[in-house]
Amino acid sequence: MFGTALFTLLGYLSGSILYANVFGSLFGKDKLYQDSPDQNPGTANAYRYGGFWCGTLTLLCDLLKGFLPVFLYSRLVPDAKEWGMLPVLIAPVVGHIFPIFGKFHGGKGIAATFGCLLGLLPDFQPVFLFAAVFLFLSIGLRITPHYYRTIVAYLLTSLAMILAGVSPKIWTGFWAITATVCLKMHLSKEERGKFQVKLLWMH
Repeated sequence: MFGTALFTLLGYLSGSILYANVFGSLFGKDKLYQDSPDQNPGTANAYRYGGFWCGTLTLLCDLLKGFLPVFLYSRLVPDAKEWGMLPVLIAPVVGHIFPIFGKFHGGKGIAATFGCLLGLLPDFQPVFLFAAVFLFLSIGLRITPHYYRTIVAYLLTSLAMILAGVSPKIWTGFWAITATVCLKMHLSKEERGKFQVKLLWMH
């Protein structure tokens, strides 16, 4: 129980470090996301407004903020295979979306989610499903605007995890992550135009 509480707290604090701000400052782009329409301190805006290295370093650290707490918990805590994994899996994403170090205004948590699922390795199925859905929505369908694409990607992955027989504690945790991401999207300033779905190979 102590180990679960400790890694849940560490995961939230890890998630709360907004690396877009950190590397934006290092590259002379303070508050780089303030110029963006969605004002999102995440990887996409780090690339768009900070440049290649700012974006790449932000991406790597946003992956690690999710990977390390989950991976270390699964290796160091005896009951990691039980339901204690659920809050540890969720915490980094919640920290990224509602960071205590960022006045509770964070990013969408996509890279942090990938990091958390990578932390489950050698169980590759959850991260494979998440990646496959994003790939499908990139080369098969195009949902616009991006606001809806993000929500659909999480909802489809949540359903896919259940259908694929992923461990209940994992898909339950992912459903909680999905709910948190959907809440973030609801609160965001991102464009919410007309929902459109297009087959990419037909355009």
